[in-house]
This record gives sequence, C-alpha cells and structure tokens, in this order.
Amino acid sequence: MSLTIILAVAAVLSIVFHFLGVYVGAKKTVWTMLAIVWAASFGLAISEVKPKGYAEIEKMKGKFAETDKLIEEAMPEVSIYEMVVIKKSYNENKPKQ
Repeated sequence: MSLTIILAVAAVLSIVFHFLGVYVGAKKTVWTMLAIVWAASFGLAISEVKPKGYAEIEKMKGKFAETDKLIEEAMPEVSIYEMVVIKKSYNENKPKQ
C-alpha cells in the first residue's frame, strides 16, 4: 500500500469524523482528537527503526543498486517511513518465485 493511498484514506476519514462531530455537536472535540491522531501518525512515521530493522537492512544490502542507493541515503538513522520505502524497493527488484 502506498503512502498516497494511506493519506487519501486518512483525509476521507477525517472529513467523515468532522461531519460526525457536527451531527453530534462536538466539533471541537473531534478536531482535537483528529489533530492528536495525525500528530501521532507523523511521529510514528519519522521515528527510528529498532535494531532488528538495521539487521534486515544489512541482509538487503548489496543485492540491488536502487535499493543500495536508498539505504545509503537513509543511513545512519533510518526512519520507519524510509524502511518501508527500502523494503518496497527490495521487493520490487526481487525476482518473483
């Protein structure tokens, strides 16, 4: 699933929650909750991967030039979003079985 699709779904859900908040008369509460959820989501996406993620990156190194370029750009601290991009590149280049 691409980041664009995830963001589009999140935007649609935000609009739905807004109208739900208007219907029940809790617009400020709903928008506060949405702001907190979006902030937490972005915080999670830019947080650093765990050491197990670095071990997985080491396994992917040296197999595909495009993936190696992404790994080199992401180092020394790899975020979760960068890990997803690296993994996607690796899976796209890996031969189908």
